[in-house]
Amino acid sequence: MSRPVRPALWRALALSCAIPGLLCRPALAQQVAAPFADAPPTRDGTIALSEITVSATGVPTPIATTGSSVTVLTSDVLQAQQIRTAPEALRQVPGLTVVQTGGAGGQTSVFIRGTNSNHVKVLIDGIDVNDPSTPNRSFDFSQLQTEDLSRLEVLRGPQSGLYGADAIGGVISFVTRRGEGPPKVTAFAEAGSYGTFNQGGRLSGASGIVDYAFSVQHLRQAALPVTPFDVLPPGVPLRTAFTDIRSVSTKLGAQLTDTFRLNYLLRFSDSAYLDQADGGFPYRPTPYRNLNDQQQLLMRGEAEWTPLPGFHNVFGANYATFDRLFAGPLDPLAPPTSSTTLGERTRFDYRGDVQLAPGHQLLFGAQREDERFQATGIDRSNGNTGGFAELQSAITDRAFLVANIRHDANDQFGGATTFRIAPSYTLPTTETRLKGSVGTGFKPPTLSQLYQDYPDFRFFGNPALRPEESFGFDAGFEQPLGERVLVGATYFETDFRNLIQTAYFPTFSTSVNVGRAVAYGAESFVAVTLTDTLSGRVDYTNTVTKDEITHQELLRRPRHKVSATAIWNPVPQLTLTGTLVAIGAFVDGNRDFSVPRLKNPGFTLVNLSANYAYSDTLTLFARIDNLFDQRYQNPTGFLGAGLAVYGGVRVTAF
Repeated sequence: MSRPVRPALWRALALSCAIPGLLCRPALAQQVAAPFADAPPTRDGTIALSEITVSATGVPTPIATTGSSVTVLTSDVLQAQQIRTAPEALRQVPGLTVVQTGGAGGQTSVFIRGTNSNHVKVLIDGIDVNDPSTPNRSFDFSQLQTEDLSRLEVLRGPQSGLYGADAIGGVISFVTRRGEGPPKVTAFAEAGSYGTFNQGGRLSGASGIVDYAFSVQHLRQAALPVTPFDVLPPGVPLRTAFTDIRSVSTKLGAQLTDTFRLNYLLRFSDSAYLDQADGGFPYRPTPYRNLNDQQQLLMRGEAEWTPLPGFHNVFGANYATFDRLFAGPLDPLAPPTSSTTLGERTRFDYRGDVQLAPGHQLLFGAQREDERFQATGIDRSNGNTGGFAELQSAITDRAFLVANIRHDANDQFGGATTFRIAPSYTLPTTETRLKGSVGTGFKPPTLSQLYQDYPDFRFFGNPALRPEESFGFDAGFEQPLGERVLVGATYFETDFRNLIQTAYFPTFSTSVNVGRAVAYGAESFVAVTLTDTLSGRVDYTNTVTKDEITHQELLRRPRHKVSATAIWNPVPQLTLTGTLVAIGAFVDGNRDFSVPRLKNPGFTLVNLSANYAYSDTLTLFARIDNLFDQRYQNPTGFLGAGLAVYGGVRVTAF
């Protein structure tokens, strides 16, 4: 159902092949013990690999030594839960709200701690994938599959001090797997409800100085009801949604000498999504469907050089394209209509880290980035040059500090200086860990907001727009209760200024910097290891948001969210998991926003999975999603999937 890949993309694919992950895969036992990696050091002082973060500081750092709020999900946990897409994984993360318009391929937005969905910096193997072809430069998570992921990290709070533009609310970083050990082939296939048929395969290993990983993934969901019956006009039949997502990736590395290494990454995905079209005004579902097709190509090359012990350098270059096609409604009696947009981004970067003294590390770097947006009637570009420095210090064996500062010089609006400070201290005797952070963020206006005009609607771009800005802080604690229980809570608050909103004038409308908002609340959790084979965790997030101009609650930000996970190994070959996500009521508009504010009652989802390792080479698995067949809409006007059952097999050959 998707369009052919453009010849230029095939030529790029032929060159293929991805930066090795910064970390190796952890042991499964560590994964089962810590489904969310934010535990303190073990009794002997060691840190399990699943308790390491890279996104919080830019280099591998024990979570127990950083004050930032970060959640890490590892590949073995995702596989045990049989999570196939990024939105499924992110739903269980505290502080996050995931909004998806129906099926697996429906537009998916993520809100962090009440910030806007376009206030999230998204990275795949270090490549910025915020999409310049969209009006607000947000990333659509729907096309990202998880089969080749090593880990994903969610870093909450303003992060522009290290990451620059778009990190107003936080950073979500995906890291793919790196080849290691003898050659290994893994393949899986599963089928189930709504015409689902998914497959994937992976070849990886290392030989001599070379390591490699090749991956293919395919997700197909043929018939998911997305349009609620109560919005269908009389005589209009229900058209189910159809999803077809294909991905290929390659990751190569060559350790040429003890001090010099080369890395290369290529990733390509093609996502086709058919859903019921809306027509007229107010919009109403039509008998036909729309086609939304996205093709995404990511490439990165790196050279790592360590000329002296304790002094590491990385020189890198990225290229990314985001190619979108919209066609519809696909009415056989009407002339075909379609539109295309193209976004491109290139980046050249340098990062160095040097050990100043035992326990004290300096990280520094510079970047040059250029992005381009092309659509009907517009072909514009913009660039940014940035530099940053970060000090990471172990003041004592219990006191730690991370502080960074960054300056960006944007070709369009000039300079922006941002920072972040994150201390952490573990109290003696009680082993209470106190943590906190304070920082700033900014998001420059998009090329669409600056230059794109819609004359038919009397709407015009505004080249005088300034960046959106944020200031945020959080403070919290983590307390072990014996050897098997860990509890914690964190208060957070973020203020936003210069938010870009539409202003209406007598003869035209345009975007202006007039918005102000605040979001605050708390995240709390209890993590329990009941036995060596049974562990669980419960998270609760309370989020309050307010538009300080209209004094109204922001849309699609539920005040209450509960998530719970459990992993049980009753026998060594069998792994059982359970996940609960409960979303409280929130304010939303209806399907076409002809009713701009209404109350969505929220929903609760329960998922179960079972994995049975029949042998070293064969695993059987099954899962149930939405166990109690909860009928819900998120966003309003788009049905989520009801009760669904899936099963499949995974084969491994060495």
